[in-house]
Amino acid sequence: MKTDFEAYPFEKLNRLLADIEPPAGTEPISLTIGEPQFATPTFILDALTEHAHLFNKYPKTAGEDFLRQGMVTYLDKRFGVALDDAQIIPTFGTREVLFNFPQFLLEGIDHPVMAFPNPFYQIYEGAATVSGAKVIYLNLTADNHFQPMVDEEALSQCDLVILNSPDNPTASVMTLEQMTQWVRLALVHDFVLLNDECYADLYLHDPIPSLLNASIEAGNPHFKNVLVVNSISKRSSAPGLRSGFIAGDAEVLAQYMTYRTYVGCAAPLPLQHAAAVAWADQEHVEGFREKYRRNFALAESILGTVVPEATFYIWMPVGDALRYTQELYRRHNIKVLPGAFLGRDGQGSGYVRLALVYEAATMRRALETIAQFNKETL
Repeated sequence: MKTDFEAYPFEKLNRLLADIEPPAGTEPISLTIGEPQFATPTFILDALTEHAHLFNKYPKTAGEDFLRQGMVTYLDKRFGVALDDAQIIPTFGTREVLFNFPQFLLEGIDHPVMAFPNPFYQIYEGAATVSGAKVIYLNLTADNHFQPMVDEEALSQCDLVILNSPDNPTASVMTLEQMTQWVRLALVHDFVLLNDECYADLYLHDPIPSLLNASIEAGNPHFKNVLVVNSISKRSSAPGLRSGFIAGDAEVLAQYMTYRTYVGCAAPLPLQHAAAVAWADQEHVEGFREKYRRNFALAESILGTVVPEATFYIWMPVGDALRYTQELYRRHNIKVLPGAFLGRDGQGSGYVRLALVYEAATMRRALETIAQFNKETL
């Protein structure tokens, strides 16, 4: 049976801009995708090179011990959470796990129900589509400060709730107290609660807690019904390493590990060695945080935007976002992503997402151009 997937946001953007010719001789700048444009740290590349000869070996589906140890070290140093081996599984980035974990979890459930924020990272919707799940949207609006609002009657129907804090695309961040309340709801209504924490290390001020911290705070130290995913892509400017993990409830993960033996998406050994040293090291991440602090300071001074607590995104209100996106590209060869491409039922309309992922000189040039464009059009 053919599955009716929604076109991905970047496909929609390509269609929107297909017939537009930007000015000749202008340098293209794309602020659309959350891909850091900074060099991957040398010590990570050195580890990759040192172990390149291991491409002739099959990796373990469960991940090598040294990679697991690097991830466990990360969680201990960064969040003060000590996990045992049964509470974490290395994954091939987080996109794959966010797509296939819901399929595993919801298999065999009659009329499964998922909930997740709206607007959202579209892989959540893809997982719901292929799982045949009904979706309950947790609408993020300016009125609720872009926080997922609790409707206990709706949540009582859920089998899986996905949160995303820090959030893509709105850059909102949930407090420890808010996340703790979600953990309590997961226990009361017996649904699995998963937080996508891929931007947790890109905090601009104080460190941001994990849902695992909230689970402990809620009196749930064994993480029943609680899981998190995280990725090295943003924190280490290394999306090509495809290193992520899912951690939390050991009972759920034991069954999921059996499922993963059939998926066959373990990272090659040289990539695992490089990822292990990156996960275990915290100092290099501060250098990237400082780059994003500078970029947000530029955005604040040039565009007047409010600096968020985390991520590298600006969620900017512009009115007619489709026309805005077309005209900015037509006049200045700068691409942004319309918010409506990231939401459903009208959520995200009137906004564009900007990813501040370049060095400061490029960001200044792009932001000054956008500021002038805004004066002319908004």
